[in-house]
Amino acid sequence: MTKKDFFNTVSHGKEDILQELLHLLSEMRIDHCVIGGLAVNAYVEPVVSLDLDLVIVAESIESFLKSLTKSFRIQRLPHGINLESSKSDLRIQIQTDPRYQEFISRALRKQVLGYKMKVASLMDVLQGKLWAYADE
Repeated sequence: MTKKDFFNTVSHGKEDILQELLHLLSEMRIDHCVIGGLAVNAYVEPVVSLDLDLVIVAESIESFLKSLTKSFRIQRLPHGINLESSKSDLRIQIQTDPRYQEFISRALRKQVLGYKMKVASLMDVLQGKLWAYADE
């Protein structure tokens, strides 16, 4: 079993939603980075997280969301956008708090659970965790 197979089994993935999102971001040439639990996996021994937290360059968020309307339920929140698919238990949140935008320029391409993805730098992942803890 590959790492991707394992991840999709744990997330009850009927399809590889994570790979689909990463491919779409690449195809649309949308700069982004992964933050949160999956990003932590780029720096330590993997711990399974069903949360995919993304920062997408602000100017591209709306066009990205338009491309997802047939496949995902979209819920807008004060500082994020949740995406939900019936094809997987993966919980996807696009972080819209402007503080995270700088993370994109410092992101590094890493392997995480068998996926190649842009991941926030270790210091930015930590900063994001501190902000999340401190936010009301």
